[in-house]
Amino acid sequence: MKALATSSAAALALSACATVPGANVPAGAPITAEEAQLGAQYHEQFVQEFGGEMTGPYAQYVEQVGQNIAFQSGIANSRSSFDVTLLNSSVNNAFAVPGGYVYATRQLVNLMNNEAELAAVLGHEVGHVAARHSARRQQRAQRNQLLGLLGTIIGGAVLGSPELGRLAQQGSQLATLGYSRNQELEADRLGIQYLNQAGYDPRAMSTLLQSLAAQNQLDAQLQGREDATIPEWASTHPDPASRVQTAAQIAGSATGVTNRETFLSRIDGMIYGDDPQQGLIEGRQFIHPVLQFTFTAPQGFYMVNSTRAVSINGDQGRSQLTLAPYNGDLQDYVRQVFRSIGGEQQQLQPQSIQRTTVNGLPAVYGTARVNNGQQQVDVTVFAYEFANDRAYHFQSITPAGQAATFNSLYNSMRRISQAEAGSVVPRRVDIVTAGRGDSVATLARRMDYDNGQEARFRVLNGLFGNAQVVPGQQYKIVVRSN
Repeated sequence: MKALATSSAAALALSACATVPGANVPAGAPITAEEAQLGAQYHEQFVQEFGGEMTGPYAQYVEQVGQNIAFQSGIANSRSSFDVTLLNSSVNNAFAVPGGYVYATRQLVNLMNNEAELAAVLGHEVGHVAARHSARRQQRAQRNQLLGLLGTIIGGAVLGSPELGRLAQQGSQLATLGYSRNQELEADRLGIQYLNQAGYDPRAMSTLLQSLAAQNQLDAQLQGREDATIPEWASTHPDPASRVQTAAQIAGSATGVTNRETFLSRIDGMIYGDDPQQGLIEGRQFIHPVLQFTFTAPQGFYMVNSTRAVSINGDQGRSQLTLAPYNGDLQDYVRQVFRSIGGEQQQLQPQSIQRTTVNGLPAVYGTARVNNGQQQVDVTVFAYEFANDRAYHFQSITPAGQAATFNSLYNSMRRISQAEAGSVVPRRVDIVTAGRGDSVATLARRMDYDNGQEARFRVLNGLFGNAQVVPGQQYKIVVRSN
C-alpha cells in the first residue's frame, strides 16, 4: 500500500471505439502506430497501479534482456522500440500491452534462477502481443467498448495475482477476460521460439513455470489455504502447473545458454517481498513505516499487500484496508465509502453510524446487511482519522450475523513511533556459494524466516524432488539488510 495510493484503476478506462487496436492486425505483423499510441498513453498509469518503476542496475539489466528477447518477435525493427519496465511489486507477475510495453515485477525476477528464465517470461508476454491475443479476445467480448481492455491486458500476467484480479474487477467493473488455454500455449510456444532464436536454453520456459507453480503451492500452505491454486475470484491467469509438461515437450532436447552466474550476480541485493515504502506483512501483522501505522489480522486469516490496499482473507470473511478522499468529517467519509461500495445499482446505507476511539485514533463505523445474490451478508466500514486531511478504512464482508469476526482487526489499528518505523528493515536476496559442508538444510537455516525455511529455499532456487545443493555453486537466500 503506497503512501499516496489514491488513484483508481478506473482512470485507465478507455474511451468507446468501434474497433479494438490490433484486432484486425495479422499475428506477427509490425506494431502499428495506433497500438504504439495506446501503449504510450497508458504506460504511466499502468506503472503507477502496479508498484511503480524501478531504476538503476536491476532495471537496466531486465530492460536489456527484455529488449533482446522481444526483438526476436519481429514486430519491431529495433530493440529500442520495446519499453521494458521492472515494477516494484512483491507479486509474482509479468504482463505486456500493445505497442511494445513489457512489464515484470521484481518478485518474479527474484524467483528466477537464470537469465534464460527471465527471457522466457518476457518472451511469453511478447508472444501475447505479437499474436494480438488481448485485442482479439476483447473485440469478441465487447466490440463497442474498450473499458474492459484493462482486464484483458492484465489477463496476460504470468501467475494471476490477487492484486491484478482486484484491479481488473474494481477498475473496469467488467468480468476479467483472461487468455484462453490455446492462447497461453501459443504464447509459450512463441516464447520458446524466441529463446531458440536468441541462443537461450528453450527449456527455461518449463523450469520457470515449474517454479511459479511451486511458489503458488507454497504460498497456499504458508497462508493456511486448503487448495494450492489461486482462488477463481482472484485469478486472471491459468495455473502454470498445467503448462509445465507441455512447455518441456515443445522445447524438446534443444539446448542453449542460461547465463546463471551472470543473472545471480545482477539480482544480488534486490528487495525480496514487501518494500517498506509500501508497508510490510510480518506474519499476521502489517506495518507501514512511512504512514506510521500497524494492525494485526485475526488468527486464521492471511494478508495480501498491493499498491492501493491491503487485503485480509479467510474462510469467515474478507476485509480490505484502503483510503478515500477525506474532508475532515469522518461520518460523512463512512457514508461515502458505503455509497461507493454499493454503486449506482445498490445504494448501501449503514443501519447506524457509531463513534469510538481506537488506541487514541478517532474512529467511526457502521454495518449494512445486504443480499449479494446468494445469501445475506454484512458489509462493515470502519474508518480512522489520522490527520485533518487523511483517513483510512477497513471495508469488510462477512456472513450475516458475523460482523464481529473482524473486531480484533479493527481494535488493533494504532500509530507507530518514529523508532518503530526506523526499525523496519527489508528483506533482500543474498547470493551465497555453497561450501563443502553445506546442504539444503544448512543454507535454508540462513533464510530470514521463522517458518518454512527449507521449503522457501527449495522453491527460491528451483530445487525440486530430492535435488541437493552442489558445493561451489551459487544459491539465493533471503536476509534482512538495509
